[in-house]
Amino acid sequence: MASNVEAPESWYLALLGFAEHFRTSSPPKIRLCVHCLQAVFQFKPPQRVEARTHLQLGSVLYHHTKNSELARSHLEKAVRESLGKISQIPQFEDVKFEAASLLSELYCQQNLVDSAKPLLRKAIQISQQTPYWHCRLLFQLAQLHTLEKDLVSACDLLGVGAEYARVVGSEYTRALFLLSKGMLLLMERKLGEVHPLLTLCGTIVENWQGNPIQKESLRVFFLVLQVTHYLDAGQVKSVKPCLKQLQQCIQTISTLHDDEILPSNPADLFHWLPKEHMCVLVYLVTVMHSMQAGYLEKAQKYTDKALMQLEKLKMLDSSPILSTFQVILLEHIIMCRLVTGHKATALQEISQVCQLCQQSPRLFTNHAAQLHTLLGLYCISVNCMDNAEAQFTAALRLTTHQELWAFIVTNLASVYIREGNRHQELYSLLERINPDHNFPVSSHCLRAAAFYIRGLLSFFQGRYNEAKRFLRETLKMSNAEDLNRLTACSLVLLGHIFYVLGNHRESNNMVVPAMQLASKIPDMSVQLWSSALLKDLNKALGNTIDAHEAAQMHQNFSQQLLQDHIAACSLPEHNLISWTDGPPPGQFQAQNGPTTSLASLL
Repeated sequence: MASNVEAPESWYLALLGFAEHFRTSSPPKIRLCVHCLQAVFQFKPPQRVEARTHLQLGSVLYHHTKNSELARSHLEKAVRESLGKISQIPQFEDVKFEAASLLSELYCQQNLVDSAKPLLRKAIQISQQTPYWHCRLLFQLAQLHTLEKDLVSACDLLGVGAEYARVVGSEYTRALFLLSKGMLLLMERKLGEVHPLLTLCGTIVENWQGNPIQKESLRVFFLVLQVTHYLDAGQVKSVKPCLKQLQQCIQTISTLHDDEILPSNPADLFHWLPKEHMCVLVYLVTVMHSMQAGYLEKAQKYTDKALMQLEKLKMLDSSPILSTFQVILLEHIIMCRLVTGHKATALQEISQVCQLCQQSPRLFTNHAAQLHTLLGLYCISVNCMDNAEAQFTAALRLTTHQELWAFIVTNLASVYIREGNRHQELYSLLERINPDHNFPVSSHCLRAAAFYIRGLLSFFQGRYNEAKRFLRETLKMSNAEDLNRLTACSLVLLGHIFYVLGNHRESNNMVVPAMQLASKIPDMSVQLWSSALLKDLNKALGNTIDAHEAAQMHQNFSQQLLQDHIAACSLPEHNLISWTDGPPPGQFQAQNGPTTSLASLL
């Protein structure tokens, strides 16, 4: 710090030394650190020293205390005394831009976004001769716009940053700006702009010769965008080469040592994510793929690894992105648990997501619709159809995400089909997710599911030929992209149709592979359904031993589902099914026992 001040006085060095000693003590002695820094003002120091000291005080108070008002006061003084002052001393440039950056962060924390934006714009305007700060401030303002859901302004700023990085000779940071812009374009569904931009990014990343860890981290960012793009489109099979490259890439990064050599270009002084965060992210996209593809044991394995890594990281790191990763992992594993017949565990994990959301209002805002959707799926699994409808309705009210909207509508349609008396609402929903005409999203998986829902309705209405047409369409689409769960569901429903029509041999040809696939996933409901059909089929075909074996299997699955149903409905968290508005409840009253019908399960 001493070298940052012209002709430092011994009193200044002594006070700085004491302040730093107290700040880095274990535990930190923040009160004494603040006293030492405040003492600097007693000596009537030069303006630049005064500005730096206000910055240091503001920073210490902001990061180590809850006294945000005093932190803000010091940072505002640092900005007033430095921003707009022309100085030839590089370190003084750092003071003005760091003060502006930190004060903007504090304003955002206090919901004073309209104060943060002009401050950042002013700092960006005068920082063009300081590449590191100019890029950092552009990233910060783009992030602020992103949090406000103003993705157009954020994309414009990232485009400005990419061009500036190119001009100052930083291809690495240019790639970071472009990849960030690509991420936002994917969020906006501007696929026409995403494809050429990702192609350009791929070329820049491959051609850039620099620090190996930085190069590999760019490749991870690039591949994560590609993989999530495929998964958003429900293309589980097509994504495999990209996912494999991503997994190899993260293995390469984990073997590389962090070089302490700083880049020669100050505009290169950025990291996308720490290495440990990237590892968790790769686990996360692997879980997303495994769940969509119906490899639920693999999803469980990678979730366990990721959550263990997250627990370790959260002991040392309070970065909010870790809680976001944790919530997304839990959302996926909850869906897996509901399929594999572990409803009680799923419910406890839903409660865990509620607790994480209680700790962060922003996390709750971003995940409230998903939480209600998960509760809706849980309600279906325990046959609480009225609650399921209420949960899905709440989720629809809260989401603007098209794929999530289509997913919720598809599941709500299945609730109306089961209830059998909601024809008007059902037909209104089905019009909005018509797979034959103007399907609202580009997701292959959701469109295949929409065909299945049509097939299910036609089956219940006794229109078997129409049902077969829809289900064959689902099969064709799910086979094309290895969507194992949809394949299993379609096969067993086709088997049921052929059984009703008296075509036992054709029914058997459908139900046997459905059972094999359901066992591999494993999907408890399809196994229950298949075993019941196999029992009746084998009885009709005169295969007494096979019929007995299928009956035994059906009995085992019934018992497992029944025990899990009772366990789930007895948990105090079961009361969450009644929560449809506002923040998640903190306390749950204990249940006396299950309050829902078990008949539909058996």
